[in-house]
Amino acid sequence: MNTTTTVTTEVVLPGKVEANGLLIRTRDLAAPNKGQVALRMDATGVSFAEQQMRRGKYYDQPPFPFVPGYDVVGTVTAVGPGVDPAMIGRRYAAVVKVGGWASHLLIDAADLVPIPDSVSAAAAETVVVNGITAWQMLHRMAKVPSGATIAVFGANGGVGSTLVQLARHAGIKVIGTASPRHHELVRELGAIPVDYRDPDMYQRIREIAPDGVDAVFDHVGGAGLAQSWALLRKGGTLVSYGTAATKDEDGNSQLPVLKSFARLALWNYLPNGKSAHFYNFWAGKRRLSTFRSRLHDDLIQVLRLLADGVLAPQIAAQFPLADAAQALALAESRTVAGKVVITA
Repeated sequence: MNTTTTVTTEVVLPGKVEANGLLIRTRDLAAPNKGQVALRMDATGVSFAEQQMRRGKYYDQPPFPFVPGYDVVGTVTAVGPGVDPAMIGRRYAAVVKVGGWASHLLIDAADLVPIPDSVSAAAAETVVVNGITAWQMLHRMAKVPSGATIAVFGANGGVGSTLVQLARHAGIKVIGTASPRHHELVRELGAIPVDYRDPDMYQRIREIAPDGVDAVFDHVGGAGLAQSWALLRKGGTLVSYGTAATKDEDGNSQLPVLKSFARLALWNYLPNGKSAHFYNFWAGKRRLSTFRSRLHDDLIQVLRLLADGVLAPQIAAQFPLADAAQALALAESRTVAGKVVITA
């Protein structure tokens, strides 16, 4: 156990502020407790969650002030009682929901997933929460078979670009929505691009898949969910995994999600063989050991595909931790493809 005091630098979200309202503080990091490790952050990133949290719009975010950062890749520098000292010096990934935007942090050893030596920290960061989300939606929730056709909204985004690649690897045809500036990337990933700003977007998707699609992955939510549902063939699956349509609206952060829950639940009772789901990354966490085991297994699969070159890491840009405000602003600009990564 390391007795040297570690000073951590943290980015703090003090309240509902613009991106440039983030604060930076330093403090002494306590020694890891039983079952914990001290992790030196090598890479973290900007997820859609932080963009919602800045507005106080994330479904179950903690009260202000807090350190955001949904996931992290780092190197273990010290271990607490009951943790294998051999972990020191090794690299791991973890999903933490908050706390990742820090130079050093304490984390439960049970939440760590080892990273292949051949994978860089920034590359790994692109597929931690994004890779787990994409894998679980495609293979656990929708269970899309090879030969199927799916529609992926925001195919240029962090989750979307990973989802497209996983689907193509599984032999699935993909229609991906994105702005025209990202259509070349969407094609390179193996999907058929459709302009998400086109008022006839849903009709364009129907023209490509006249018999309907087997699954729609919709992070937008809101009024468009009904049109996503209508795209499905009989037996198809709608997976809603966000409420981007309402992120700029004031009001209760839980209301858009609860509305989606209610609508999806109602649709599941319709006698047409279609199903609708809301993907919640943290579902099942009450059974912690099962939750951790599933997360570990799925991230190992995704990291292996990354190491094997099946997945190409989609890094939109890299910023040092001190420039987290710029990283957040760029991610919110909706001009980039992939994930904005923050490094130590």
